[in-house]
Amino acid sequence: MSPRLDEPRTHNATSACPQGLTESDSPAAAVLDGTRNRTTSSGSDTSSSDDDNSTEGVTGLEGLPEIPPYAEVGPLDARALSKTLFARLESLEEGSHEYSYVRNTLVELNLALVKFAASRFRSRSEPMEDIIQVGTIGLIKAIDRFELSRGVEFPTFAMPTIIGEIKRFFRDTSWSVRVPRRLQELRLDLAKAGDELAQQLDRSPTVGELADRLGITHDEVVEGMAASNAYTASSLDAKPEEDDNEGALADRIGYEDHGLEGIEYVESLKPLIASLPGRDRTILSLRFVANMTQSEIGEELGISQMHVSRLLSRTLVKLRKGLTLEE
Repeated sequence: MSPRLDEPRTHNATSACPQGLTESDSPAAAVLDGTRNRTTSSGSDTSSSDDDNSTEGVTGLEGLPEIPPYAEVGPLDARALSKTLFARLESLEEGSHEYSYVRNTLVELNLALVKFAASRFRSRSEPMEDIIQVGTIGLIKAIDRFELSRGVEFPTFAMPTIIGEIKRFFRDTSWSVRVPRRLQELRLDLAKAGDELAQQLDRSPTVGELADRLGITHDEVVEGMAASNAYTASSLDAKPEEDDNEGALADRIGYEDHGLEGIEYVESLKPLIASLPGRDRTILSLRFVANMTQSEIGEELGISQMHVSRLLSRTLVKLRKGLTLEE
């Protein structure tokens, strides 16, 4: 059924949790409470949910439309209901029971946005319910930041925040460089063993101590430690923690100097140029050192531009052959 926006709220208004879910089972409630409860679906309503979210006798919620079961609310109806709830949310005191009720209802009404955004990442290895959980955090952030006065539809405003939160989740929990599963598991074992030994020894364990604890070789410990560097990528603009006076990493990494390639050719050309006739050396100097045109060279030497072109071409061919023979 479609919600009636002009119908005042009655004493038997629907709970802020979807039909068939307790409040603690709701994805929104799981995020708001800081838990990671699994979203379940059962075929019967729970009376505790209705009791916890009942607005009978609560001031500040009079005149709100009755919220039907969320499964029956279409996108257009959810958008219209959200506008009404956002308008009421602005008049309520943050932290009050009324404020929490309206905010939670907005989350439940717009969970379809999270599921749509999460579906774009279904090919990832992470469980879909984890992605939805993270996306719900983005939805809550969008609800807290949204203002009706901006004149923007809430789905348009919320979607970048939801997707951004999901992408941040993958960025923070994914390996920067792909490494074998064996090394990923070894990294976790080393981290656990390192923490345990550090507590026992009151210092950082050595490679040998880690190897003895895990029953592996020294080389395997070193390999696992190296794999840890692939988990997070460091920025080239980041400065080293141990010395703030040092520049960024990018300033200390060598770069390819293409000018060095020319030095080798210059040194190889010197004896070849020295063996050329005097006029050919003069033409080369006027063309490539003085940057004169062929016409200007012709005037300087008293010959035609065409003659200069032929002499220059012949000289360059001779030099190329000489370089090829040396290589």
